[in-house]
Amino acid sequence: MEHRISLITLGARDVDALAAFYDALGWVRTPSPDGVIAYDLIGQTLGLYPLDKLAEDMGLSVSDLGYGACTFGYNVRDKSEVAPLLQRAEAAGGRILKPAQDVFWGGHHGYFADPEGHIWEIAHNPFSPLREEDGAFRWLGYGGD
Repeated sequence: MEHRISLITLGARDVDALAAFYDALGWVRTPSPDGVIAYDLIGQTLGLYPLDKLAEDMGLSVSDLGYGACTFGYNVRDKSEVAPLLQRAEAAGGRILKPAQDVFWGGHHGYFADPEGHIWEIAHNPFSPLREEDGAFRWLGYGGD
């Protein structure tokens, strides 16, 4: 198995409202005829799909899906970018969970939840600089590659 995540699918109770949130963040939809609202990312795609259809696809009830605790990380090139992105998420209808602040390990971050509660971390990690040409992330950065 190759090391990658190809598609992240968020089950949505109100797909149109959730898509409006990501649209307001400036993300651009990719044409998708199959009921998924898709946003191509660097090396992955984020898909929004009706929660009941996602459960049906797995042969489960919506209540069987549970509530997984996970976050989606969006790393930035400089710590000065964290607070404005959190403000943009809030203006688009998100909820700030933790305002931008320095972290004990030397980084700077904050958290927001989208309108359906999916949690995002906006972070600057000085030990994992993003690839200059496209902003790709790797845990220890791209130094020397």
